[in-house]
Amino acid sequence: MNFVNQRQTASEHNVNADQILTEIREANLSYLMLAQSLIRADKEQALFRLGVSEESATMIALLTPAQMMKVASGNTLLCKFRMDDDLVWGLLTNHGKGAANDTTSRLHASILMAGRHQEAA
Repeated sequence: MNFVNQRQTASEHNVNADQILTEIREANLSYLMLAQSLIRADKEQALFRLGVSEESATMIALLTPAQMMKVASGNTLLCKFRMDDDLVWGLLTNHGKGAANDTTSRLHASILMAGRHQEAA
């Protein structure tokens, strides 16, 4: 690979990395705004839906817009997947099963994830 191609590849990588960071920041801000809205509307339901502790929910609810922007501006996603095993993923994606089992599978997955939230809290 010659110098020009190496430079182009590095430049493309920087653009892609910058785009990813921008998208992470946007996702963080959207997540914080949604979380704050859910918490203010119904704290108990928000704890379940967000999978956060009561202390975290209280802190999120009290964030000012400036604080939300500051927290969201990091380079790490604030939210995380709670579907961290094959059983839950299989239930949610419902591969190879009919639509009739879809509701039951999603309910089962929700129960498993809720149980894990209770263990973590």
